[in-house]
Amino acid sequence: MSDPAVEIERRDGVVICHLDDGKANALTTSIISTLIDAVRAAEADDSVAAVVIHGREGKLSGGFDLSVMMGGDLAATINLVADGGELVRTFYGSGVPVVAACTGHAVAAGALMLLGCDIRVGADIDCKIGLNEVAIKMTLPDWAMTFAKERLSRRHLQRAVANARLTAATEAIDAGFLDEAVPVDQVLDVAVARAAELAALDRPAYRNTVASLRGDVLATIDAQIAGDRTATTPPV
Repeated sequence: MSDPAVEIERRDGVVICHLDDGKANALTTSIISTLIDAVRAAEADDSVAAVVIHGREGKLSGGFDLSVMMGGDLAATINLVADGGELVRTFYGSGVPVVAACTGHAVAAGALMLLGCDIRVGADIDCKIGLNEVAIKMTLPDWAMTFAKERLSRRHLQRAVANARLTAATEAIDAGFLDEAVPVDQVLDVAVARAAELAALDRPAYRNTVASLRGDVLATIDAQIAGDRTATTPPV
């Protein structure tokens, strides 16, 4: 499956997934599937050493497609959220490094995408990054809570999750959503450079280390996503 909102570019050994739907980069089932397929194809291609996920101007993603989330179709909502879990889990468990080029806003599922990436390069602009689910009367699914506990700073966990606090890029570094913030016109180039640095790592050693380092968390997330798919009420 491919989605026109995702353009795939190759720069030497780095695959770049440009995400641009012309609007908020809302995550649909089709976009999620396209991104997952791109990462899995990179894992299967010995000539690819890293993947970059790049947002459109001003935003990485505004979260899940609200037309589904608010559409009243229970099965569609459950499946979309579970698909989102599969996306973040695919990033986090990938046998090749995945780097985020966060061009601005990354809210809700957009922020969760950041938590799945090895390195997160953000734009040093006035933007909103974080998990705002509580503020919009939603509860994070269990898999998302696991990612938040795993990747966010303990000092910020309460405010970032329970208090639904959104921050700009520099504060997002301290919270754990980003690793660095650079001028907006440098985000993609820096992200590709970071991916190239990671690409120099021994591939089998990286893959095996990820499996060892993250295996327990990934197993927990797999079980949580499977549980979501059989639920009778939405996890959010």
